[in-house]
Amino acid sequence: MHTLILGAGPTGLVTAMLLAAEGHRVTVVDPDPGPPADGPHGVWEKWKRPGARQFAAAHVLAPAGYRILRRELPETVSEVLAWGGRRHNMIAGALSLLPDGAAEPDDERFDTVAARRPVLEAALLAVAERATGITLRRGMRAVELLVGDPSEARGAHVTGVVLDDGEHVAADLVVAASGRSRFAASFLDAVYADAAQADVPGIRPGGADIRPHEADIRPGGADRGFRYYTRHFRSADGSLPGPAPWPLHHHDSVSVIVVPGDNGTWSMTLVTSGADQKLRTLGRRDAWQRAAALYPGLAPWAEGEPIGGVVAMGGIHSVRRRLVHPGRPPVTGLVAVGDAWATTNPQFGLGMTLGITHATLLRDVLRKAGPGTSRPAELAPLFHDMTERHLAPVWAGLAGWEAHRQAEIDADMRGEVHRSGDPAWNQHVAGRSACLRDAGVMRAMAEIGFLLTDSREAMGKPGLMARFARLATNAPRYVDGPGRRELLTAVGDPA
Repeated sequence: MHTLILGAGPTGLVTAMLLAAEGHRVTVVDPDPGPPADGPHGVWEKWKRPGARQFAAAHVLAPAGYRILRRELPETVSEVLAWGGRRHNMIAGALSLLPDGAAEPDDERFDTVAARRPVLEAALLAVAERATGITLRRGMRAVELLVGDPSEARGAHVTGVVLDDGEHVAADLVVAASGRSRFAASFLDAVYADAAQADVPGIRPGGADIRPHEADIRPGGADRGFRYYTRHFRSADGSLPGPAPWPLHHHDSVSVIVVPGDNGTWSMTLVTSGADQKLRTLGRRDAWQRAAALYPGLAPWAEGEPIGGVVAMGGIHSVRRRLVHPGRPPVTGLVAVGDAWATTNPQFGLGMTLGITHATLLRDVLRKAGPGTSRPAELAPLFHDMTERHLAPVWAGLAGWEAHRQAEIDADMRGEVHRSGDPAWNQHVAGRSACLRDAGVMRAMAEIGFLLTDSREAMGKPGLMARFARLATNAPRYVDGPGRRELLTAVGDPA
């Protein structure tokens, strides 16, 4: 079976390696050039990926994603470490700051490998290039889906793609793994616009605006999302500034993300509402540094040797696409994985992990559906059902959180407090302070947040809910951070 994967990011590469291990012949096409051949520092400084605009932003592989790689593709973990990746326990540093935070034997479930996105991707690429059955083609863009009549279903059947140089590449299955790019969105929208036409010779992206298959979380109807202002740092001796804190903290108008990277590096990100014009000055190095210094427990992570300036990224919001709607696929022979299926809020650092998980689901569905194209009409519904069962609830929970956090920041900007009757949101607000005061609560929140288990199992341990409720009573919404007026003064807007 020949599988054509559009996109050579982490999700596309892991999908390729999993399918190649099953005996598929796999071709991966990506419009961007490959990395320079001069090690991790050269990769970070020189590799440009216009097709992945979040390439230089903060990234983390959640423990659930690390667990999959270690089990299914252990060579990739070894390769990331060989490139300077750091073995990292996501909560060990935060636990060490608690009176009851002594390490426990099963804390290894929170382990991962830390690396900046370009370095991690270069390591995955190196393993994929050595794998049998994978052909990687860089600098090539798919511009059209080839379609023909399916053997078992109404509608169009994708038989391959046309590349931008005019080459036709035939495939038994096309996998969209092209991430958040607008090209991927218009490509998949075009499926719905053109597939119903019996005489269409191919499907081209552009011009279509088909919304029924999308669930789009944009609070208040505004396409604004969040803005991310990231700085990367390093130390001369490879050490970190101290025990790594809880990775995500929420404050008045701003969230703060701190994650370690490879080769003695780490990053700190200040997250604002995309609508917060007064904090746009965080894109300046001086304003960013003054703001970062206001967060007592996190300020040391803004004091290393800076690597470059502030990396700003905006316009990020959650969108889910369905290639089966309603009840049957508009085409067969095409599936979408990772961010091409659904984008999530980067604050939780789950994008790569969800993409890797999605790749394993596709592998499992192909095993069940059988080889070749003997039953093309069955593959898309099977994959859709597996995705809805295992990943859609995660996406829905993250999208609901995003809407509430946006509303909370909106209220902060007005000098008000966001109130909600949503139990999930209220538990989150209580948990973000309770987990910093109790090791058992921290472990439970980490199990949920890193996709290791669901909330019922994580919070069902004896006595945990009682401790959680006690800690949450009268707990402050935000801990150890500036109010909005102090923040605005620091960044140069005294209003």
